[in-house]
Amino acid sequence: MRMVLTARIPTRTGNELIQNGQLSKIMESAFAALRPEAAYFTVDDGERTAFFYFDMRESSQMPTLLESFFMDLNAKVTLRPVMNAAEWRTGLSELMSGT
Repeated sequence: MRMVLTARIPTRTGNELIQNGQLSKIMESAFAALRPEAAYFTVDDGERTAFFYFDMRESSQMPTLLESFFMDLNAKVTLRPVMNAAEWRTGLSELMSGT
């Protein structure tokens, strides 16, 4: 299932990780684990924020995919299922046809 993972990194933690050179290493590990189809970075409520769109086959993957965000980044994490436009159209079509 396509998911969006949002990770908000506290400013102090992000600053420390940048200064000691660990932030890029942690993010590269996240890219390797998640293999996202897209990743975006911004500022949300004054904190560094990352959005990763990726496929999660089973909910049992949550610990291995998410714990580094909590432990290494001290991040506030949300995980939500999402659809692309084609999936939305399919779902809407099925809804309208009663299937």
